[in-house]
Amino acid sequence: MLTFHDHRTQNRRSTSELAGGELIAPLECPERVDMIADRIREVGLGDIRGATMHGLEPIAAVHDPAYIDFIENAWADWRAAGYTGEAIATVWPTRRTRSDFVPQNIDGKLGYYALAAETAIEAGTWEAARASVDIALTALDHVQTTGEAAFGLCRPPGHHAAFDQYGGYCFFNNAAIAAQAAREAGASRVAILDVDYHHGNGTQQIFYDRDDVLFVSLHCDPVHEFPHYLGRPDERGAGAGEGYNRNHALPPGTDYTTWVAELEAAMSGIDDYDPDLVIVSLGVDTFEGDPIGSFKLVSDDFTDYGRRLAGMKRPTLFLMEGGYAVAEIGINAVNVLAGFDRG
Repeated sequence: MLTFHDHRTQNRRSTSELAGGELIAPLECPERVDMIADRIREVGLGDIRGATMHGLEPIAAVHDPAYIDFIENAWADWRAAGYTGEAIATVWPTRRTRSDFVPQNIDGKLGYYALAAETAIEAGTWEAARASVDIALTALDHVQTTGEAAFGLCRPPGHHAAFDQYGGYCFFNNAAIAAQAAREAGASRVAILDVDYHHGNGTQQIFYDRDDVLFVSLHCDPVHEFPHYLGRPDERGAGAGEGYNRNHALPPGTDYTTWVAELEAAMSGIDDYDPDLVIVSLGVDTFEGDPIGSFKLVSDDFTDYGRRLAGMKRPTLFLMEGGYAVAEIGINAVNVLAGFDRG
């Protein structure tokens, strides 16, 4: 399987993450990519190729143009305001305040567009987020041209990014952008299967009222875990999208036997939908040793479910989402891909 990547993702080198009331070194860091790329080379999974530039048009097909402009200029606006640290939101429109206008002040803008405070914006954020989209779209080009599966080694991840919100380490929704691009290239139906520990709230929001993109997510119940406010099983879509959003919310501490049974149910639903393309939002933070997950998958489980995904026999695009800087991140991500290749 070919992997696609771009060195520009390394330009995002944030030093701040708000966690437990402290500013810590971010768990979403450049070293994650290095660990995965090293493992790809170690096992001989396939070549790692560069990404080609795709411009802003595919991003604007999914995200609000004003939001794109905000992400591009937030760092400069933050610095122009005289701040010396990284840009972190501190105030939001909430249930009892207005949310129908965008403030002019950078603090107000950050809160308007942020869904969480853990994700800082810094000097390299814009370029890295752009590169991550280019990786996803280049990998998609390969799948559409050859019919072969491909892996987009994206960073930053994307599935928490909504139409006009960032957070959860995500700025542009790589999977959603790829799905929309595939539709515009002629795919009648696209399925997005999100196997990250955390619900892909941004992907759900973008496609919630559509029936041409099926979104299926396996994740820890948001009653217990980030992103907290979306991801329950009763969220089934709206309007034309009714029934095309399917959440498999699982309790903390879920083991592989339980998890894979939900995966099989999810894949059965995808088969019934009969998509032209399956996009896998590949989060490996379901691993038992992940620092911000509670599921109990071990490394061999990732190989097994990669093999099961291959059984759908669909053109498949893998895009990297979560899974954090533990030694096993490379092993687990590559196990999925190798299992798929052998499936």
